[in-house]
Amino acid sequence: MIQPLTCPVCGKTPDPTTGTQTSPFCSERCRKVDFFRWWDGRYAIVEDLAPGGALSELDLLDAQESLQPDDQ
Repeated sequence: MIQPLTCPVCGKTPDPTTGTQTSPFCSERCRKVDFFRWWDGRYAIVEDLAPGGALSELDLLDAQESLQPDDQ
């Protein structure tokens, strides 16, 4: 059975008629509460971003090259 979507802030079931403007939250208020919690540092991503714990030098070079403007 598929579980109904619930708001991650208050646990209410969002009204499907409101569309996706505030999805997955039930209201604009809950969306703003969640944003403030991220901004305030109450949430954190504690896992490494890469399997090795850090980006390799090759990954860093690729990222730098993708940021360089093309000379065309």
